[in-house]
Amino acid sequence: MVEDHPLEYKDFEGVIPRGNYGAGDVIIWDRGSYHHPSDAGGKRSEAALEAGLRKGDMKFTLHGEKLKGEFALVKTRKDDRSWLLIKKKDMYATADDILRNDRSVASGRPIGPIKADPERKARPDVAGPIPPHSAMESEYLKDAPKRPMPHRIRPMLATLAKAPFDHPDWIFEVKWDGYRAIAEIHKEGISLYSRNLISFNRKFPAVIQSLRKLGFEEAVFDGEIVVVDKKGRADFQMLQDYKRTGSGFLLYYVFDLLYYEGHDLTGMPLILRKGLLTRILPSSPTIKLSAHVANDGILFFNTARQKGLEGIVAKHAQSLYRTGERSREWLKVKSVLTQEAVIAGFTEPTERRKYFGALVLGVFEGADLVFIGHTGSGFSAETLKTIRRKLHPLIRKKSPFKVVPRTNMPVTWVKPTLVCEVAFRGITREAVLRQPVFLRLREDKSVREVVREIPQGGDL
Repeated sequence: MVEDHPLEYKDFEGVIPRGNYGAGDVIIWDRGSYHHPSDAGGKRSEAALEAGLRKGDMKFTLHGEKLKGEFALVKTRKDDRSWLLIKKKDMYATADDILRNDRSVASGRPIGPIKADPERKARPDVAGPIPPHSAMESEYLKDAPKRPMPHRIRPMLATLAKAPFDHPDWIFEVKWDGYRAIAEIHKEGISLYSRNLISFNRKFPAVIQSLRKLGFEEAVFDGEIVVVDKKGRADFQMLQDYKRTGSGFLLYYVFDLLYYEGHDLTGMPLILRKGLLTRILPSSPTIKLSAHVANDGILFFNTARQKGLEGIVAKHAQSLYRTGERSREWLKVKSVLTQEAVIAGFTEPTERRKYFGALVLGVFEGADLVFIGHTGSGFSAETLKTIRRKLHPLIRKKSPFKVVPRTNMPVTWVKPTLVCEVAFRGITREAVLRQPVFLRLREDKSVREVVREIPQGGDL
């Protein structure tokens, strides 16, 4: 327990002179909001928190830039002023040493430099990373070779797994529902592009602006661009509509560091790359570190599923970054079975529907397009109209399938250039999707990379 602090202290950074209460260096290490776990709206939190304080067991949820999730303060038997701070096992729990992220979220400075400027106040516009020379002297870069900065990188991909698992050699991240994106920061400017090397610079200028403010000379990040709703859940439809509507909160979640200030990091173990990323990435409203947990993959997956997230990605802590490869050292576990599919044709609409009845779907097996079923559900009126408009210039007489499938309705074939994603219940003996439901178009995916995803293994 400490004395009550004036609310104005929340904006103070500087030095409190010796002889005064709380004397010493002060930075704003983290900031955000809090509430009682049973009261997400915050209207009844004060009474619930005071009741927990009196009881000696005060639970609370933090929404900070560094600290997130549920915590508890539990009074010990030692005396009335000694308490234990406990982090609950939720999706934000991690074995990482969060104290290594030791910089102010307001100014980007560590405690030390404040001594030279005791009157300095918080200035959010000067946030910056750790100076390159201090990172260069760290243990992270001693084994990373010096090489020219790479460009137009195709990201490392994960293999689909059947089930989550626990393992001490693996770490687990949220599988974000957005656009995979590589960010290059170099002297000539910023390049942000998709896994297929399509530029995102014009589509997401706010991300470009935030990357520029980080202040790096040379760096390459791997991450995911998402738009989250008010509850913090990624919404792919909001992401697709963001440039038009501006609805939601645009974020770039960074989960890997491939190059930094002249050093190629792809040959370093993942856990070291993440350690350096945690150390150098400053606080930003748009650029966020994608956190991970160690060992507890099953709990993490169950939590992600309960939160309505797409799933998790499991990564071996010692994995190297293999550009453009789909690896068994990275595994994705989905909350719902989904499959990317090439749109090969469409059937005529029924009396109750406009534009088309169902989409005919396929995947590539080698050079051949193979039929995997058709979907007639999951469409809104606006989606039906949009897809039909995109399909019209692609109409062709010949089927794009090597083996023309049987369909229950006449089909209008199209040039196979559009990719969609569907959810499904299973796969029949004929290798056709069972009850596929349309989820969305995937304009960030190329047709040739659409293959049948076969889950690998289970527990490791």
